[in-house]
Amino acid sequence: QVQLVESGGGLVQPGGSLRVSCAASGSIFTINNMGWYRQPPGKERELVATITQTGSTNYADSVKGRFTISRDNAKNTVYLQMNSLKPEDTAVYYCNAFVWASRGYSTTYREHWGQGTLVTVSS
Repeated sequence: QVQLVESGGGLVQPGGSLRVSCAASGSIFTINNMGWYRQPPGKERELVATITQTGSTNYADSVKGRFTISRDNAKNTVYLQMNSLKPEDTAVYYCNAFVWASRGYSTTYREHWGQGTLVTVSS
């Protein structure tokens, strides 16, 4: 069974920085796209950034120039470095990954989500 576990959330002041991480574990062959989404209080979940296996990235306009997504394929881990944080960045941040994995004698390709980590930007 594949699991995604986020870490690194917390409280930070406006203008500060924070890095969140997400490690995938289980019977993984390879991971294609990975990404970060967020759900602000009372709002719908939205895309933050995605990264392909070869490192091509895509960002929401609201975070371009402030956030950087990266990944370590050897560790099956994706990171989100968040700089110049604003109160409107407050949200639960979820990681997402499309994973080829072993399941008994078969191979599965599924989208997986982490449990979320809360980032609060407040003075």
